[in-house]
Amino acid sequence: MLQIQDTLVSLDLVERFFCCDLAACKGQCCLDGDAGAPLEPGEAEEIKRVLPEIWDDLLPGAKREIEESGVSYIDSEGDEVTSLVEGCNCVFATLDDNGNWLCALESAYRQGRINFYKPISCHLYPVRIKRYDSFTAVNYHRWGICKAAEVLGRAKGIRAYKFLEGPLRRRFGDAWYEELALTCEEYLKTYPQ
Repeated sequence: MLQIQDTLVSLDLVERFFCCDLAACKGQCCLDGDAGAPLEPGEAEEIKRVLPEIWDDLLPGAKREIEESGVSYIDSEGDEVTSLVEGCNCVFATLDDNGNWLCALESAYRQGRINFYKPISCHLYPVRIKRYDSFTAVNYHRWGICKAAEVLGRAKGIRAYKFLEGPLRRRFGDAWYEELALTCEEYLKTYPQ
């Protein structure tokens, strides 16, 4: 683990290679899992605020689920997460013409229709954040559906912490990321390749 300010960062974030490969995985992370995407405090309210702007982009089952249960729920661990369609895909997952699952929130953001990107947990994936009393753990989540991203990352020479620079800066700030990048560079000088 690396200590960066009040966080402990998994060495996997430094040592592993990663670069999303949507052509290979088809956005499977929007479908699989044991719960919806974890939400930070205030994110459900942001989603509710922009919901009218993305409503027509959502799948019929997602609209029904939101009308019946809302945009989020409390999961078995007591965390607020995005709602799921029939216990499977995130209500904000949509299909493109190539059969890829995409986030309706992110698509609308990229089109300039809304100013909320998407939940930070989705933006950070495969990083998962866990808060403890005295520190925050920044962990790399290994999942079989992301194997193609690890292969592509290795082929391109992109370490996970570099691929995730934008979301890490969004979540922890520029000073934190600069400290992480410097620490990673120093660590990699001694890490056996």
